[in-house]
Amino acid sequence: MDGVKVVEREPWHEEGEEWRVLRAWLPGTMVSHSRYQYFYFGRDRMLRRHDYQVDVAGGMLAAQLTGDYVEADGIRLPTRRRAYARGPDNRPVFDLLMVSIDISNVRLV
Repeated sequence: MDGVKVVEREPWHEEGEEWRVLRAWLPGTMVSHSRYQYFYFGRDRMLRRHDYQVDVAGGMLAAQLTGDYVEADGIRLPTRRRAYARGPDNRPVFDLLMVSIDISNVRLV
């Protein structure tokens, strides 16, 4: 989209895997968690983690882990999302769960 800037960062190691990392900058005209966001992808090119600052909730740092992918009408989607507070070491703080989302019966129409 116009105004979005994306750059690849150094790989990240988590859960015994090496993930590719993209940093996105979103213009102020786009409504989102924050202007800077990080997206982590596994070898299968599926999103593993999404980092952002929760601007609407005091600027808390968040690490959202995604998984349990299903295929719906040819599109793979994560059915499990867990957003944790992110610590100073950039890792999720598993004792500080902010959001838990489980999706079932996925169908695209």
